[in-house]
Amino acid sequence: MALATVVAMTTVLLFHHAQGQTPGFLAFADELRGAGHTIHAPDLFEGKTFGTVDEGVANAKRVGFSELLRRGSEAARELPADIVYAGFSLGVMPAQSLTQTRPGARGAILFHGAFPTSEFEGPWPEGVPLQIHMMDEDPWAAEDRPAAEALVDEIDGAELFIYPGSGHLFADPSSDDYDAQAAGLLEGRTLAFLERVG
Repeated sequence: MALATVVAMTTVLLFHHAQGQTPGFLAFADELRGAGHTIHAPDLFEGKTFGTVDEGVANAKRVGFSELLRRGSEAARELPADIVYAGFSLGVMPAQSLTQTRPGARGAILFHGAFPTSEFEGPWPEGVPLQIHMMDEDPWAAEDRPAAEALVDEIDGAELFIYPGSGHLFADPSSDDYDAQAAGLLEGRTLAFLERVG
């Protein structure tokens, strides 16, 4: 009799990008749910969405990055400690902050951005795996690329995936930056990571 394959399921706190909870972002969250993972995708913009990244970043500046970090921490408050934190672009900020400052993280996935560990209170926690995804010529991620490379050098077993192209939100099917091939690779690698750390 064949033994059934057991896939470990993971709880993820997934933060949206600067355009807010776009249909594409929500669809990505649903894809992860469809694979059996528990996905919490809080709305840090209180219902607002924006047509461009520039408009979304302007809104984030009006709200204040410290307030967005506070909202991200609030979203984590009722969740278990041993979860994966993930974020798209602007959402990398609360995801990485929580990974470094909230004890017990199971892992982190940073889509389209990264920060030096010095940006947040506390070093990268020992033994916490990391995966980063960026496009090679993405102008938005250009200043984050050195930070991503430094994180991979600093963190044992961290992975940095660089995709050909210049789109920023290339995994969001509702974005003009969407790249189906790159998005498929990103999703596959994300699911493999979640199964590995689950």
